[in-house]
Amino acid sequence: MSQRKHGWEWTAWMMAAILLLGIAEGRPGEQLVTVSRINLETEKKEDGKGPGEGRTLKESPSNTGSAPAAAAEEPSLSLHAQSAVLIDGKTGRVLYGKNEDVQRPMASTTKIMTCILALEKGKPGDKVAVSGNASSQPQVRMGMKKGESYYLKDLLYALMLESYNDSAVAIAEHIGVTTEGFAEMMNEKAKSLGCENTHFITPNGLDAQETGENGEILLHSTTARDLARIMAYCVLESPKRDDFLEITRTRNYSFTDADRKRNISCVNHNSFLDMDKNLLSGKTGFTGGAGYSYVAASEDEERIFAIALLGCGWPPDKTWKWADARKLLEYGRTNYTYRDVFQKLELPSLLIEKGIPENGELSEEAFMPLTSEGEETFPVLLRKDEKVEVTLNIVKSLPAPVEKGTVVGEILYTLEGEVIRKDPVSASKTVKKISLSWCLGRVFAEYFL
Repeated sequence: MSQRKHGWEWTAWMMAAILLLGIAEGRPGEQLVTVSRINLETEKKEDGKGPGEGRTLKESPSNTGSAPAAAAEEPSLSLHAQSAVLIDGKTGRVLYGKNEDVQRPMASTTKIMTCILALEKGKPGDKVAVSGNASSQPQVRMGMKKGESYYLKDLLYALMLESYNDSAVAIAEHIGVTTEGFAEMMNEKAKSLGCENTHFITPNGLDAQETGENGEILLHSTTARDLARIMAYCVLESPKRDDFLEITRTRNYSFTDADRKRNISCVNHNSFLDMDKNLLSGKTGFTGGAGYSYVAASEDEERIFAIALLGCGWPPDKTWKWADARKLLEYGRTNYTYRDVFQKLELPSLLIEKGIPENGELSEEAFMPLTSEGEETFPVLLRKDEKVEVTLNIVKSLPAPVEKGTVVGEILYTLEGEVIRKDPVSASKTVKKISLSWCLGRVFAEYFL
């Protein structure tokens, strides 16, 4: 028999554990769900320490959330538009808004959705037959005749450069069989992009209304926020974004019908392409009900801005949209820059109840080191006065056993009360449960081996 490695204290602890386990064996462990929140500042300390260095951790009660940072008061840009918005194209966050969530008719800015759906669902070489419905559309129109055929690619240029209404209907009927079927596709796409306040009826944006399932009157309408979001999708996320940009940036385009009997020339009416060297794309619109509208996207030093203007004057105020667009984009470029707000946190160890301590000493508690994996950079488009709050939420303890990789909490990045990033926090190793058999094994190994 080997000499005992421990004295009477160890034996007492072991016997007590065996007695307690004999009573508690088979009883399910109680899960503790109380959450600790540890708030960290995102600004650099005056002592020169960078993010995550030398931080003081402050624990707040589990039943109180972190108060959202107070939003700085936005200046008034004195815009003509009834509704306007400037968003971060990469995240959709509103950087400046004026009635940005009010639904209004949007005229031919509708056609950005018509174009991107046609690019994604159709093929450039598709032959599109002209129906009587398409040929009867009002001005502005290409003058199609029933029975003619055109290639889809050419009709998309006619749609986006000249904003021809007959071209929009011909495209819609080709992709969706009927304009109603195409409208369903438009609405489904809008919903998938998070546009909850948009309702499409026509593919060309002409003022329209219909009766909903519950008898309510639905207008062909959107919000400035939703419209800007759709534009951001077109230029950044769509698998056909390159084709969309090529079409909408073209100044002049000529084509014929499929039988080469007619020649059509198109000129891009998005004059802002020549006013702003950073403009990626844009689309104008006008109807009597909508007034002048405009949607655009711009890129400047890796910043992607999307803007939308609805109800931006009526004749003769045709140029107001250019003035508003310039103000919005200038505001974004002047006030918003990327700052890396990533925090490398020192994660605490988590108490594991009835867990086997790493050194095997039952007189001590079992703790598990935690880990969080995520990209160690997080650039966010911010004003100088904006701050991102980083919050660590973890359970206070867990009953053993706990497997490696078990998620026990999360790191939240919050801006103005909205979570903009979430990193899971997990167990970095497995901690087994103290069992009766383990205790007996320890006694046997201590005294008989």
